[in-house]
This record gives sequence, C-alpha cells and structure tokens, in this order.
Amino acid sequence: MPGGFSGVLSNIGRAVGGVVNALYQAGRDSIDQVIRNILPFMAFISLIIGIINATGIGNAIAQGLSALSGSILGLLILSVIVSFPILSPVLGPGAVIAQVIGTLIGTQIANGNVSPIMALPALYAINPQVGCDFIPVGLSLGEAEPETVEIGVPAVLFSRTVTGPIAVVIGWVASAGMFQ
Repeated sequence: MPGGFSGVLSNIGRAVGGVVNALYQAGRDSIDQVIRNILPFMAFISLIIGIINATGIGNAIAQGLSALSGSILGLLILSVIVSFPILSPVLGPGAVIAQVIGTLIGTQIANGNVSPIMALPALYAINPQVGCDFIPVGLSLGEAEPETVEIGVPAVLFSRTVTGPIAVVIGWVASAGMFQ
C-alpha cells in the first residue's frame, strides 16, 4: 500500500467510488421498483377511472348513495357499502365516487335539505375506501412475501369495514351542537 500523498488520494478515491456506487445502485433499484410495481398499478388505476368516467357508472352510484346522507343511520349504511372489501379497491381509484358523493352531499347541506351537523360524519362515511386500492402495491414496495400480501390485503380491507362506521359515529359525536 503506497504511503504519503498518493495513499491519501487512493483512500479518497476508494471512498468516493463507494459512495457513487451506492448511489448508482440505489437509483437502479428505484427504477426497477417503479417499472415492476408502480407503473402497472398506475395503468390499472387509469383504466378503472376511465371506465368509471366513460360509462357514467360513478355518477349513477353516487346519486344512489347520496340519498343516504340525511341521517346517521344512512351514513353508517353508506360507510359499510363504500368500505365493503370487494368494492373498496374498485371505488378507491382517483376517489371518483367519493368526490361525486361529497359534492352531492355538500349541495344538499348548502340547500338546507341536510343538516350541517352531518358534514363531518358524511366525510368519514364516503372515505373508508381511501388507500384500499394501493394496499397490494404498498406491500410489494415493502417487498412483502406473497403470503403476507395474501393475508395483509384482506385484513386491511376488513379493518376498514370495521373502522369506517366507527369513524362516522365519532364524527357525529364530535359535530353535535356545532351548528346550533
């Protein structure tokens, strides 16, 4: 091993080379993750959003579900429907249906047909599906084992079915007396 000035330069070169190599490998791994996991997910979500928008099914579903916004019982039913484990990954992409339902409920509140006290519970009722479409991608980005994905996805979906109505009740209790 050479000593002196050339030894110092050699050590600095090796250290810089190690850092550059680590950064380069991290970049390659990131691009690989994007290509294998994120881009297919984005294509799938784009397809679902396109189908929902092109067929008008999103507006039809939202019109039907917004009728439930007038009472706490209706909001609880809405929350269970939206968080249903089979539906929530389909309703989640782009939050298209939640946006339309939210707009319809907001219009009903503005017109005086629905009490403003229902605004917070309505928000919780239309959003239990949030994130349910991304669970498989999130688990794959975390490099979860196939068995973990197989058990983890249904577990999260069912947990949203339980926590959605609980959030509606908490929102209803928190908004009690707010607009009187």
